[in-house]
Amino acid sequence: MEATTTTTTSDDDDEGDWVLLWRLRRRRVIGFFKAFVLDAHNILPKTVPQNIQKIDIISGNGGPGTVYKVHFGAASHFKYMLHQTDAVDTQNLTYGYTVPEGDILRAVLEKITYDMKFEANQDGGSIVKNKFTYYTKGDIKINEDQLRIGKDKVAGSYKGVEAYLVANPDAYN
Repeated sequence: MEATTTTTTSDDDDEGDWVLLWRLRRRRVIGFFKAFVLDAHNILPKTVPQNIQKIDIISGNGGPGTVYKVHFGAASHFKYMLHQTDAVDTQNLTYGYTVPEGDILRAVLEKITYDMKFEANQDGGSIVKNKFTYYTKGDIKINEDQLRIGKDKVAGSYKGVEAYLVANPDAYN
């Protein structure tokens, strides 16, 4: 079975916000949520090892307040980031987290927040809506080209997880 995806990006009205829509064909939304959110620390290093080498759980049990250390892979020019879970709602399929630390922030950003909403689409697939909010230090302006690189990596993570789920249709049901 072949996976078909569509990526739609748009600038939001708020400065520093950016939205990414990801449409996943032939995959139930709950399975994708379970894989990409609840088991990300296991599946991402398997599916996109060039981008994510490993993810360590520093503290917590996966719920709000859980802190992960993401070690980037060889394809990244960054080494690590801390990822703190802000909210997980398994009923409404939403997830929010903050990146408060890591060389990914450089000297430009205080933090980045991510809000994700997973929805079923009409053909039985999934739509993932992401909102990225960048908090800059002082009056520093964000370089959109640099941000697109990061967003492309997120899109690559979706592709990797989707390919895994298509190849393993009984996983995460």
